[in-house]
This record gives sequence, C-alpha cells and structure tokens, in this order.
Amino acid sequence: MKFLIGMDIGTSSTRAIIIDQDGKLIASATADYPLITPKPGWAEQDPEDWWQASVKVIKEVICASGINPYDIAAIGPSGQMHGSVFLDRKKNVLRPALLWCDQRTQKQCDQIYDIFGYEGFIKLSYNKALTGFTAPKILWLRENEPENYKRLFKILLPKDYIRFKLSGTFATEVSDASGTVLMDIAKRRWSDDILNGLNIDRNLLPDIFESDVISAKVSSAAASLTGLIEGTPLVGGAGDQAGGAVGSGIVTPGLISDYLGTSGVVFSYSDSPVYDSQGRLHSFCHAVNGKWHLMGVTLSAAGSLKWYDDKFGPSDEIKKQYAEIKGYKLLDMQAERISPGAEGLIFLPYLSGERTPYADPFARGVFFGLSYIHGQDHFVRAILEGVAFSQYDCLRLMGETGIKSDKVILFGGGAKSKLWKQITADIFNTEIVTLNVEEGPSYGGALLAAVGSGIYSSVADAAKKVIKEKDRVLPVAENVEKYKKIYEIYKSLYAGLKNDFSKLGRIF
Repeated sequence: MKFLIGMDIGTSSTRAIIIDQDGKLIASATADYPLITPKPGWAEQDPEDWWQASVKVIKEVICASGINPYDIAAIGPSGQMHGSVFLDRKKNVLRPALLWCDQRTQKQCDQIYDIFGYEGFIKLSYNKALTGFTAPKILWLRENEPENYKRLFKILLPKDYIRFKLSGTFATEVSDASGTVLMDIAKRRWSDDILNGLNIDRNLLPDIFESDVISAKVSSAAASLTGLIEGTPLVGGAGDQAGGAVGSGIVTPGLISDYLGTSGVVFSYSDSPVYDSQGRLHSFCHAVNGKWHLMGVTLSAAGSLKWYDDKFGPSDEIKKQYAEIKGYKLLDMQAERISPGAEGLIFLPYLSGERTPYADPFARGVFFGLSYIHGQDHFVRAILEGVAFSQYDCLRLMGETGIKSDKVILFGGGAKSKLWKQITADIFNTEIVTLNVEEGPSYGGALLAAVGSGIYSSVADAAKKVIKEKDRVLPVAENVEKYKKIYEIYKSLYAGLKNDFSKLGRIF
C-alpha cells in the first residue's frame, strides 16, 4: 500500500494529511502561527513560522499514521496564494512576506496601468492588477525598500518556499503562479511582455511546472528534520483554491464550488482560458493539466466570523446555557435564534477591503440597519448572511460569463455549519452539496501527488474514484423571496459608500 502527503500552508495554520492510495484519510495534523499587521491594511507573516509549522506537522502526521516513511509515494503542497517571499543570494529571507490580504500596493497597481493601460494589462494577464497580487508587491519592494531589492535573488510563493526548504530547489506550478499576474495565462508560462514592461528580471522567478509533475525531491537536511525519506518526490501542487477544487472534484466541466474559509471563493472549471475585458473574475490556470478556472473572491468570509469570535465571542447567556459546547457551534446556535434577514440588520464583509466584484482596497466592514431590537444574536446572523450575499455577487458574475450549474459544492470550515449551508442555499437559490471529504486544499495536494506518482492516470480519474457527494441542502422558497429583497439593498450599499470608504482610507 502506498501513501500520499498533502499539505496546506494557510494564513492561520499549516495542515498536513496522509491518505492511502484509495483516498482514505489516515492521519492529520495542524500547527498555528500569527498574522503580523504593522499598519492598517498591511498583512505579513514570517516564512520561518511556516517552515517550523511544516516540520512539526509532517513529523506529527507520520507518527500518528504509524506508516513507514518509505511507503510515502509523494508529497503535494498547496498554500495561500499571492504572498511574496523575498530571498537573498544566501537563500535567506529578506523581510516578512507580504500576504494576499495586504492592501498597501494600490499605488503600484496604478503604475502597472500607467505602463500597459487598463485594458492593455488585462489583455496580457487576463486579470486586473490588484493589491493582493504578487506583481505590485515586487514593485512596492523596489520603491520602498531599495536596499532589499538590490539584494533580491529569488521570489517565491508561500508553498514554494516550503518546497524549497524541503528540497533545496526552486520551482512553482501553473495555478499558484497565475496569481502573481506575471504569467501568460493562455500559454501557461511567464509573460515576457509583462516582465519586460515592469522591468522584473525573469531570473528572479522559479521555473513553472504543471501541478501534477514531480518538480523536486526531499533533501537529506529536510529528511533529518521531518522524518521523511531523502528523495521522496514533491509534485508541483497548487494554490489553495485550485488545490481545494481538486480536493472537491471541480475538475470537469459544469461544476461550481464555494469555499468558505478565511476568504470565500466561488470557483468554476473551464476547458479554455476565459477573457473578460473588465477582469471582473480571476482567470487562472487550473491545477488540472492543460485546463483553466475562474474564481471570485470575498476577502473576509469565515474571516469575518473569526473576527467577531476573537473580539466579542459567544454571548455570556449562551455560554452559560450550553457550558459543554465550545467554539463556533455556539455562534451558530445564537444565529439560529434569529429569523432570515436578521430583522433588518445587514453586514458588508469588507474587513480587509474587497476583491469581487469591487476590487476596492479601501472598502470597510459595515453593519447597516441597526436599531434597539438588535442584539448579539442578530450580529452573528447578519455576518453569515452578509458573507453569503458577497459570495452570491461572485456567482452572478459567473452566470454572466455563461458558466452555470444546477448545484454548488460547498467546502471549507464554513461548510461545517448547518445553518450557513441553509443560508447559502437560500441566497443562491440553488442546491448546496457537501462531500465525503472535508480536507480541501491539503486533500487536493495529496491527490495531485497520487497522480504525479502514477497511482492515478489523471486528476479527473483520481477525483472520480475517491470523491463522492454526501449531503444536500435545498433552498426554502419563503426564504429565497425574502433574501432577494434584502440583496437589492445589500448591493446598493457599496455604491453609496464607495467615496466615503476612500475618504476614510486617506485619514486612517
């Protein structure tokens, strides 16, 4: 029996899993680390934290599984996208990595449009230049930390930094590299036109491989730290969203998924690259060889609920009433007490700006409609609904591009909430499906490793054999009609507040 390791280098933690060749989960381990926010709108992490967490979870998952490390056929990494790891010639990290949710680079995004023109850049990259993406981060480093830029030798994405630490070699793959907006998406390679226009040396970037291709092997140094066997293959892996799509079976036409993690992502498969002159959705290479995908992103999805839990937590009343229950289940129980619509309280989940459909780094979170009747339970329900409205914005855009499905596959931490599933079904007015596997990006990484090591002939073959639909939630007609009316108010709020968001951003 052969085994596969899947990893997910996330924003709040790194997770490793081991599955067997039939797709059965054998063991898992998770290690947390902090998010650094030195200024409003800035978000950084120390890549060393990712590495220490990776060593920890690999050792733990091997120990917990009880398997012989010689039986590990391959490793598939996935991870948070867009983050920039800057290395010097000694292969040391120059500064903390700028993350996907960092919003400091609007000036650099404007510079990109000055160079190429707005539509000109979208023609080249198939995407807008957004503050979260990697290219403007590189320009920011060059402009704001010129001494660091002079010392710059290699630029890596988060999971590819872990690949480097495991193997000593530099490589990336098509799905994660797409989010740098330095790629020719249609040709699945770095874009000479974009790199030359931005005066970025191609040698600063690693080579690009397809996601299921073995592109590195575990070094002796990493083996001694982790318990892995020297020479264990590493496939390209995937950015977390493409990895999550592989892990939830979005690898063939006609399927749409909704990932409710720290960010929220509506994701669809495509046989060809999709060009939209307005760049309203991200158009990236899929982790499926020779395929592409579209996605719309809510930056603060389950992250909004985590913010509320961190700052306020469950009410004293519900903690006292259900002392034996912990965590987010208590928040769910609070929200269940309130009818759909939260009695007129509406939440805009723009706690760290927004991506889709507004691409506005200055957007802020808002509670609208507050009155004396509203209490803590209402706030929780409004957060769940506001995130679902934001995800519906993404789903509507997909419909406008001609991509439709009679169901949406829901996964991520938010999919564990029965209430959030029902709210999503009602707001989307479609069937919501959950699966027999709940590991998302780490499971996708493991399946890519299984393909790369020859256990499965293709990603579609792997998904067909191991991923099954488990539960279905249907929309409630009464709720659908109510939410339609509330959504009209929801989507009008941003238009009325856009200029004020910008003014506030200039003050704070």
